[in-house]
Amino acid sequence: MKILIGGLVAAILGIVGIVVFWKDFLTILAGGVPLLLLLFGALAVYLGFEEVRDRFMEKTYESSQTEDYKAEIERLKTEIEELKKAKAEKEEEKKEE
Repeated sequence: MKILIGGLVAAILGIVGIVVFWKDFLTILAGGVPLLLLLFGALAVYLGFEEVRDRFMEKTYESSQTEDYKAEIERLKTEIEELKKAKAEKEEEKKEE
């Protein structure tokens, strides 16, 4: 309840302050809007640059390392199959003895 009353008082004082100091409010607003546009514009440029850099790195990563990883996977699959065959042959030899 205290928070509700405090909020209402603050809102009323804010409205009265804007009405009484309308000219000053517009001056602050006129000075603040360009500053906010500058800051948000700089943030947008930075995020756009990061996105372009990430896309470039993703393409570089895909083209250079994907083929290497595919070749490594195929080599390991072949090696696993050979090990399975060798193990099966050893088990058959043990059964025959």
